Amino acid sequence: MKRILLTTVSLLLVATALPAQTAPDAAELTKLLEDFLAGASKNDIAMHDRFWADELVYTSALGRRKGKADIMRELRAETGATPKPEEGTAVYTAEDIRIQQYGDTAIVAFRLVATTDKAGTKTVANYFNTGTFLKRNGKWQVVAWQATALPKDSPSPAK
Repeated sequence: MKRILLTTVSLLLVATALPAQTAPDAAELTKLLEDFLAGASKNDIAMHDRFWADELVYTSALGRRKGKADIMRELRAETGATPKPEEGTAVYTAEDIRIQQYGDTAIVAFRLVATTDKAGTKTVANYFNTGTFLKRNGKWQVVAWQATALPKDSPSPAK
């Protein structure tokens, strides 16, 4: 019994001392995320199609669950519509990007900063986003996404 306990404790100590797994594709995933956010700022349908996997499960900051087909349908409906001045224009950027890679799977977590300009008045909203990426046929795509809105009066999140 002592031997089992000692072995278990030893394994736990070794496991906690191991460094976090590096993300060999971090640069590629970061660029993909940044390209996607630039495209999303312009409602770029081709970029959305490239970024999201067909079997996507997306949970929005409003608690709505949707798939890629839903996102693409919404984008196509917006593309032909005349922009409404009251909606303004939005620019999306990522801060505090954290990537953990496990072979052909990667978790990308970051703070999304949405800067909206409505008639010269800028507002900023922050969200924590987490995406699960799979690499298939040499290409990374998102299979799951979770967005959480941060309260407007909250301090800038700790890094």
